[in-house]
Amino acid sequence: MTETIVVADEVRAAVAEGRPVVALESTIFTHGLSRPRNLEVAFEAERSLRDAGVTPATVGVVAGVPTVGLSRDQIELIEAVDAGTVKTGIRDLPTAAVKRLHGGTTVASTAWLAHRAGIAVFATGGLGGVHRGAATTFDESADLVALSSIPILIVSAGVKSILDVPATLERLETLGVIVLGYRTTRFPGYYVRDSGCSIEAVESSEAAAAVARARDDLGIRSAVLIANPVAADEQVDPALHDRVLAEAEREAATAGVHGKDLTPFLLDHMHRGTEGATLDTNIAVYLRNVQVAAEIATALQGAC
Repeated sequence: MTETIVVADEVRAAVAEGRPVVALESTIFTHGLSRPRNLEVAFEAERSLRDAGVTPATVGVVAGVPTVGLSRDQIELIEAVDAGTVKTGIRDLPTAAVKRLHGGTTVASTAWLAHRAGIAVFATGGLGGVHRGAATTFDESADLVALSSIPILIVSAGVKSILDVPATLERLETLGVIVLGYRTTRFPGYYVRDSGCSIEAVESSEAAAAVARARDDLGIRSAVLIANPVAADEQVDPALHDRVLAEAEREAATAGVHGKDLTPFLLDHMHRGTEGATLDTNIAVYLRNVQVAAEIATALQGAC
């Protein structure tokens, strides 16, 4: 750790004493969800961890300072309409520091900062991945490369189905990221339980913790990705999902939408086309991942 990264006293003490801690990203409430649900979800996630006996460590950038364990006031500060908060990946951290910007940390930067603070487990909603058409655009999320070199355990609901899921799994394999389904052999597609791709499974939080422990014992420096599918009664109806996604892709092609504009375009179309069902699933997915991460973090500390 260096003085350029601030770790909240509560988080620092929990890590030092070997108590379970789970990191949480901040882009979900700075850029992912609309008001007022964004703050409600942010605080509900922290409350869920505390109820499970786990210390929450929400990660963000406050006036240029990467902070692990944001206070309630800091969460409200960087979420404010006039805060000018930027989406902050690993490569953006130095610029945000120099310009003293508020930042919502992505999966990659949250994992990086959490690991620097000694945190072993991180909960998020969905992981970034390889975009469709990446063979010509080379468009893929920095999350994938980051997880190839950050030895953290991350719980997510797979990747959003608007991405190229098979290519994402191939890329994760190439990068040496350990990918396991939580009580499933089907890789989830975020909004739906089954993306159509197969993976190996772990059947319990203890088994997931054991894999992370074995990775560390072997000196492997990549992440363990635990893919936790949305509950069957909370997923978007698969038939509706496939129809709306196909419509969104056709509209994007007709309008010439590409590059960084494509993902928000598709997500907005999915939200409208499912009459808000994707938002409900988004929240349900995230909060369930937080619960699973709490169980794994507790099991991991118990194994020490």
